Amino acid sequence: MKLVYAIVNNDDVYAVSKAFTKRGIRATKLASTGGFLMAGNTTFLICCEDAMVDTVIDTCREHCKKRKQYVPSSTVTESDLGNPYPVEVKIGGATIFVTDINRFEQV
Repeated sequence: MKLVYAIVNNDDVYAVSKAFTKRGIRATKLASTGGFLMAGNTTFLICCEDAMVDTVIDTCREHCKKRKQYVPSSTVTESDLGNPYPVEVKIGGATIFVTDINRFEQV
């Protein structure tokens, strides 16, 4: 049994959640905030059999899109404090962690 942590950009949460439901994947949603851009994310916690892990990851891959966003250059690096121009960064997609579970109960 595995625990999958899927951190998803808020722009993709609805599509991912709907796809999980359609595929019979039960997930707990937690509101979270990214450390780099301080933007909203959702962290899905999914406990599943080993054989379902690839389905969970594929679902995220299908519904999490990468995007470009412009941010102040001081957000990216401290050496650019004098640079008045925004810097383009890639955001979105999903960050996924998979861990082993010794015990899982629903009570």
